[in-house]
Amino acid sequence: MKSLHLGLAMAVALAALANGAAGQAPRPLSLEDALRLSQAQSEALRIAEAGVMRARGQQLQARSQYLPQVSGTAGYTRTLATQFSALSGGDSPAPPPTVPPVPAKDTTTYFQPCSRYLAAAGASDADRIRGLELFSRCSSSGGIDFSKVGFGAQNQYQLAASGSLTLWSGGRVQAQNRAATAGRRSAEIELTSQRAQLALDVTEAYYDAVLADRLVAIAESSLVWTEGTLRQTTLARQVGNQSEFELLRARVTRDNQVPVVLQRRTDRDLAYMRLKQLLNLPYAEALQLTSDINEPADVGTVRSAANAAPTALGASADTSAGNRAAVRQLDEALKAQEAQLTIARREWLPSISVSSAYSRVAFGRGGPPTWGNWLNNWTVSLGANFPIFTGGRIRGEQLVARAGVEESRARLDQTRELAALDAQQTIAQLQQAEAALAASVGTTEQATRAYAIADVRYKEGISTQIELSESRLNLEQARMNRAQAARNLQVARMRLALLKDLPLGSGTIMGAPAGAASGTTGGASPAGPRSTTQQASTSQIPQ
Repeated sequence: MKSLHLGLAMAVALAALANGAAGQAPRPLSLEDALRLSQAQSEALRIAEAGVMRARGQQLQARSQYLPQVSGTAGYTRTLATQFSALSGGDSPAPPPTVPPVPAKDTTTYFQPCSRYLAAAGASDADRIRGLELFSRCSSSGGIDFSKVGFGAQNQYQLAASGSLTLWSGGRVQAQNRAATAGRRSAEIELTSQRAQLALDVTEAYYDAVLADRLVAIAESSLVWTEGTLRQTTLARQVGNQSEFELLRARVTRDNQVPVVLQRRTDRDLAYMRLKQLLNLPYAEALQLTSDINEPADVGTVRSAANAAPTALGASADTSAGNRAAVRQLDEALKAQEAQLTIARREWLPSISVSSAYSRVAFGRGGPPTWGNWLNNWTVSLGANFPIFTGGRIRGEQLVARAGVEESRARLDQTRELAALDAQQTIAQLQQAEAALAASVGTTEQATRAYAIADVRYKEGISTQIELSESRLNLEQARMNRAQAARNLQVARMRLALLKDLPLGSGTIMGAPAGAASGTTGGASPAGPRSTTQQASTSQIPQ
C-alpha cells in the first residue's frame, strides 16, 4: 500500500514540476478568446478561402468572353538567305552594259526611287556596270523599288496588335457565366459552413476540457473522502470499535480510487491537447479555462465568430430545411449543372465573331529604320464557326450533362429531407439536455444531503461502511451526471444557434451520463475528440 501512495505522490510531483518547467502562469482563456484564435489559425478556413478565390477567378474567366480579347506582338527577323537574291543577278549572265534611255520627263523626279543605284556605283568598271544594270531594271519597272516591301530585305521589324470579339454564341457564353456564378456562391457557402463547423468544434472541445476539469475535481474529492474514512476506520480499529474486515474494506476503497484519479487526469490532458490543436497553441502551454460550464455562453459571440447572422435560441432559431448550408450548396450545384446542359444542347448553333489585326512593318539593310519608313497592314474579318459532323461527341456531352442535372436534383431532394430530420434531432437533443440538467440539480442536492447524514451515522457508529460508500458513490454519480448534462446543454445550444450554416451530421451524439464511479471502476471518461463529421454529398460544380 505504501508503494501505491508513493506512486501517487510521484505523479503529483511530476505534474507540479511540469507546470513549473513552463516558467509561466497558466494563460487565461475564455470561450470567446478560443473562438477568435481558432478563426485566425484554422487550416480548414484557409482551404475554404482558397476555394472562394479560385471560384472568383473562374468567374472572371467566364465574364471575359463578353469583352474583346486584344493582344500585341513585337518581332525582329534577320534574313540569312532568300530566293529573292536571284533578282540581283546571282549566277545568271550579266547583260551588256548599256546606258538606259532617259525619259522625257525630269530624271530626278521620275527615277528618284532608282537613282540610288547610280549613286551607289563605285569607281571601278565592274561597280559602274552593276549600278547601271540595277538602274536599268528599276527604271523599266516604272520606278518601283521592290526592296521597300521586303523582297530580299536582310532585316525585318514588326509591331502588331490583334483583337477578336464574339458577337453571338447561341447562349453558351451566358450559360458559362451562370455556372461560374453558381460556383462562386457555392464556395462562399462552403466558407461560411466551415466557419460555423469550426465554432462548434471549438465549443465542444472547450467544454470537454471544462468537463474534464470538473471530473478531476470530483475524483479528487472522492479520494479525499475515502482517505478520511480510512483514517477514521484505522482509529476505530486501534481502540477496538471496528473489525479488521472494516479496516481492509476502507483501505481497498481508498486504493481503488487512486487509479480513477489518474485516469481522470489523463482524460483532462487529452481534452486540453485537443483544444490546443484546434487553436494551434503549443501543447506545453498551460491554460486556465475561465468560462464556467454552468453559465450560458454568449451565443451572439459564437455566431459572430462564425460570420453568421444573430439569432435567438429555441423556437426562433432558423431550422428550415431550405436554408441549411448543404441544401443551398446543392441548389447552386443544380443551377451549374443546368447551365452545363444548356451549353451542351447549343453546341450545334454557330458562333459568330469578328477579328481585326493591325501591324506596322519595316525593312532595312543597316540599322533600325526611322518611324517614317514603317508600312501599315490592317485587316478585319467576320467569321462563323459551327460543327458539321462530330461523330456523336455533342450527343454524348448532352447525355452526360442531363445525367448531371438528374443526379443533382435527386441529391438536393435527399439532402432537404435529411436537413429536416437533422433539425428535429437538434431540437430534441436540446430538450433532452435541458431536462437532464433540471433533473440532475435536484438529484445532486438530495445526494449531498444523504451523504452528510450517512457520514454522521458512520461517525456515531450506528451505520456500516457499506452504507457510507453507497452514499458517496451516489453523490459522485450525481455530480458527474450534472457536469455531463451541463456540457451537453452548452453544446446543444451552440449547435442550434449555428444550425443554419452547419453541414449535415456535424452534431455529436449526446454523451451518456457518466458511469458509476465505484471503488473498482473509473466511470465514464469525458467526451474525447469528435469523430469526422458526415457532410452532405454534393456534386462538383463544373466550370
